Amino acid sequence: MAETPKPTEVVEGRDPIEVLNEKKDNSFKGGGEARIAKQKDAGKLTARERLELLLDPDSFREIDPFVLHRTRDFGMDAPDKQFLGDSVVTGWGTIHGRLVYVFSQDFTVVGGSLSEVHAQKICKVMDLALKNGAPLIGLNDSGGARIQEGVLSLGGYADIFLRNVMASGVVPQISVIMGPCAGGAVYSPALTDFVLMVKDTSYMFVTGPDVVKTVTKEEVTKEELGGALVHAGTSGVAHMVAESEEDALFYIQELLSYLPQNNMEDAIFVPTRDDALRTEASLDTIVPHSPNKPYDMKEIIRHVVDEGRFFEIHEHFAQNIVVGFARMGGHSIGIIANQPAFLAGVLDIKASEKAARFVRTCDAFNIPILTFVDVPGFMPGVDQEHNGIIRSGAKLLYAYCEATVPKITVVTRKSYGGAYCVMSSKHIRGDLNLAWPTAEIAVMGPDGAVEIIFRRELAKAMKEGGEEAMLEEKARLVASYRERFANPYVAASYGYIDDVIVPSETRPRVINALEMLSNKRDGNPPRKHGNIPL
Repeated sequence: MAETPKPTEVVEGRDPIEVLNEKKDNSFKGGGEARIAKQKDAGKLTARERLELLLDPDSFREIDPFVLHRTRDFGMDAPDKQFLGDSVVTGWGTIHGRLVYVFSQDFTVVGGSLSEVHAQKICKVMDLALKNGAPLIGLNDSGGARIQEGVLSLGGYADIFLRNVMASGVVPQISVIMGPCAGGAVYSPALTDFVLMVKDTSYMFVTGPDVVKTVTKEEVTKEELGGALVHAGTSGVAHMVAESEEDALFYIQELLSYLPQNNMEDAIFVPTRDDALRTEASLDTIVPHSPNKPYDMKEIIRHVVDEGRFFEIHEHFAQNIVVGFARMGGHSIGIIANQPAFLAGVLDIKASEKAARFVRTCDAFNIPILTFVDVPGFMPGVDQEHNGIIRSGAKLLYAYCEATVPKITVVTRKSYGGAYCVMSSKHIRGDLNLAWPTAEIAVMGPDGAVEIIFRRELAKAMKEGGEEAMLEEKARLVASYRERFANPYVAASYGYIDDVIVPSETRPRVINALEMLSNKRDGNPPRKHGNIPL
């Protein structure tokens, strides 16, 4: 009985086309029908099915389908341990007609583990993406480094990390976690622009539950340690969470529509039927009369953007600030907005870092920034100070100062203290700074200001007439302070606010400003790179 030929062998006398088709068929089967069935039972798609859903029909062009690993130790040289293409599918295709480079890890082949050749395949498409100026999308589903290959697999990870850094800010990089992603494998997604996870079937962690239990005696499940909801809401590692793999791939398609192909291009223009001159009467009354009453900033965003479509990023993380993409007049924009409906929109450590990251992403890819401001200041407290609110706030300040894209700011209500400076103020190169009549721009809120400025008067009222008299005097002084300072006109008198506008006219005013700034040219001093307070 003849032995089964090795993957690289060709039986003499066979038709070459027939041999080619057979080998390609073997490559397409990945780890075989049994492992594919197991993948399905786990509620997951195969590596190739994911690419079929992600890319335009019949647009995928695979490279390296015949690559084989080179390991001979630990029985890895056996025919049943060698799979054409190894444990990753790589190539390019199109999404809505636009070129993208892709890799999709195949968990059915040795658990999707990263071998030397697996890494080389990924590096090849990364190099192509960088040379040709097109986005890179990685579909991650891997058990980690291939232990049988030792340092070769570790070196492969490092080769990928280097390319992630070289491509950063040059082409969009998107990571989709569709299974396990542990150990050194987590750092490649962490270096990319966007990370998307799938509920219940994906997880990320540097050390798994077993190691955690051994070292810290804590018992925790994979989901509790590094599941999608943990990274979306607690750590902030995941920018988006999808209910299913299919949803995740559709999210990526929409996300790409807001991004350019590379840092030398602008995002595509998408014509809209939404009138650029449309006004929204409800905005005139959306800010409550009471300065301490919350409202939903997302409602303002939906009222002013094209067709009410807002693609939120980091929705579940640091909800006191909102970031995401939208279009205005057909042009892609990035939006940063304080959220008074959550922690009064205060800036804390997580919110500052979330917004700083998004500002830098927009600036890297030529996406104008629209900032809605309603911020009472920075979060006070021992925990915030000890954990570095100064450093985190400085990151956001640095990001806005550094950004050279068009920057439009709309102050809807509060803009107090250092947070006024940080939130894209005129002083840090805001191009057009608008305010609603409800805006309050001051060093601090009227209550706090009165307690400091008029502490002697309040003490005297307390001594002479008791608490009731003191409260009456304080109310009078607060009303006077609010009338004199807690409004947009003092800042406007100095030119720090370019105009005070009727809220319902926000959409046409912003779109007009974007058109006015479309040819903006700005730059930073020549340097190797700045030193952001990391």
